[in-house]
Amino acid sequence: MLIVMHSDATTEQVEDVLKLIRDLGFKPHAMPGATRTAIGVTGNPGPIDPGNFEFMPGVAEAIRVSKPYKLVSRDLKHEDSVIKVGEFNIGGSQPAIIAGPCAVESFEQTMEIAEVVAANGVNFFRGGAFKPRTSPYSFQGLGEEGLKILAEVRNRFGMRIVTEVVDPENVDLVEQYADVLQIGARNMQNFSLLRRIGQTRKPVMLKRGMSATLDELLLAAEYIMSEGNYEVILCERGVRTFADHTRNTLDLSIVPAVQGLSHLPIIVDPSHGTGRRDKVTPLARAAIAVGADGIMVEVHCHPERALSDGPQALLPDMFTKLVEEVRSIHQVIEQVEANKLN
Repeated sequence: MLIVMHSDATTEQVEDVLKLIRDLGFKPHAMPGATRTAIGVTGNPGPIDPGNFEFMPGVAEAIRVSKPYKLVSRDLKHEDSVIKVGEFNIGGSQPAIIAGPCAVESFEQTMEIAEVVAANGVNFFRGGAFKPRTSPYSFQGLGEEGLKILAEVRNRFGMRIVTEVVDPENVDLVEQYADVLQIGARNMQNFSLLRRIGQTRKPVMLKRGMSATLDELLLAAEYIMSEGNYEVILCERGVRTFADHTRNTLDLSIVPAVQGLSHLPIIVDPSHGTGRRDKVTPLARAAIAVGADGIMVEVHCHPERALSDGPQALLPDMFTKLVEEVRSIHQVIEQVEANKLN
């Protein structure tokens, strides 16, 4: 059920609708927009009679929602969501660039990379303190020590920290240090973790699973939002196919597909999407050209010594060139859109 309020509905009228939803035993989700407030209803095992709401003061209409996902849908919110992370945004007029090593390996390694990333005017630093790996013998991350190193990056360089949460038990710990909580591809359908993350009030970056469909990705986001956390960023990071010329097949078509169905921002990770350093910049350029809200890439000053994913990490000079190129492409797209309006 979706309840659309009149543009001039008062705060008291909105509260009356929220109270009735709760009194009926359901969960309301108010989404203020530029011209209206929409209220999604979840927790109902079957259809709700629109007549419960249609004649309430301030209500414009009550609409049954047929899609399996409700809160992520543009039916609930027409405007694109912009996720605020401190003083910076993901979504909106400028593409976000998120960069850093795959894994936090040491204090010195992380600070060296952070200096490179910050020097390019980037606002978001990524790095894994907990690393779920295919092999149990691979480097698994530094844990809380790694989180402390990431917090020092924020203190020194002013960048906001994006790092992965791997299980419900370490959510509280990661939340103390991170600005954006990342759900990795392997955990996209870890529903207990999604529900727990949904109870936090930190922005969440949800990566597409290795073989996940568009609907499965949106429903995973719905799990998070149904718990009350509406600050969700989607991330395309490639899916597993028969192709062997790259690590994964980066599905850029999902960007406009998501944007047609959902108000949530979507970024692209060409590092995991290709697994090859020489493919990252071309696919980053393509991601911005297709309309992604940002990119996330891996950077390492000594990738030959990296403990995780060295072959896909950009060298510092490559990263500088990438930043220049994606910003230039975005400016061209903005100019094209501006010309359409004139």
